[in-house]
Amino acid sequence: MTKAAPIKVFSGTKSKYLAEKICASLDCELGKMNIQHFADGEFAVSYEESIRGCYVYLVQSTFPNTDNLMELLLMIDAAKRASAYKIIAVIPYFGWARQDRKDKPRVSIGAKLIADLLSVAGIDRLITMDLHADQIQGFFNVPVDHLYASTIFVKHIRENFTINNLVIATPDVGGSKRAGSYSKYLEIPLVLCHKSRERANEVSEMTVIGDVKGKDVLIIDDMVDTAGTLTKAADMMKKAGANSVRAMVSHGMLSHPATKTVSTSSLTELIITDSIPYTKECSKIRVLSIADMFADTIRRVYNNQSISSQYLI
Repeated sequence: MTKAAPIKVFSGTKSKYLAEKICASLDCELGKMNIQHFADGEFAVSYEESIRGCYVYLVQSTFPNTDNLMELLLMIDAAKRASAYKIIAVIPYFGWARQDRKDKPRVSIGAKLIADLLSVAGIDRLITMDLHADQIQGFFNVPVDHLYASTIFVKHIRENFTINNLVIATPDVGGSKRAGSYSKYLEIPLVLCHKSRERANEVSEMTVIGDVKGKDVLIIDDMVDTAGTLTKAADMMKKAGANSVRAMVSHGMLSHPATKTVSTSSLTELIITDSIPYTKECSKIRVLSIADMFADTIRRVYNNQSISSQYLI
């Protein structure tokens, strides 16, 4: 009888903090790996232990800068050349996901390009969370386990919010499906914001559709970058009579000057996950960990068990 292939978890440089939490939940050690940097900015990846015949899980979010993506591609290639049995990319935040279609002539579809790069590099499976567009799963020809932060967010809402005075909101019409799922599951009203942009990361006009007077508003979204849209929506809802405005966002990119924007806004609190490292200080920002959720998924995938329990919403 053949023995089950062992499991080994490795991490890129910027996602090591999350990989260590995942390994603690799995009760295993983080694999030893070396990344050698050259003077011109080039770097090389090498595994410092045998991975022959192993299930290799590579934890790395592909947020800017592009070194994070390049590290992951080199980790995949090195694992393939070191005779790993299966290579599973664990990408909590899948970057370039906003480029999921041609929304005007002569533009790239970045999400498809990244999917092709990962596939050519040699992944056998992808585990990710809250893709900006669900159809990105179809860009891959390998199994994709698409998790949702709602698994931890709903628990937090039930434990920390007064449901009977809560209203779910979305900062734009594009996020109405996601916010609508929370609204339906929690059986509370939904409010929409309609925005128009003159250019990327710059909102020119916004209106609130729905009644928020005297209500505690919870804005749901998949990512926050400069926080301009989010804070403008919060300010408008406060002006419309909202009692308080909080936000739950899966991926906290929080590019400069997002932290200052949040701290001076009408937001009472911004809750994000640790899919992307947040190292600044802001009393309004709270970080919830996704490590246990990913560890449980890795365990279930390794044991060929269903992961449907992760799909709360």
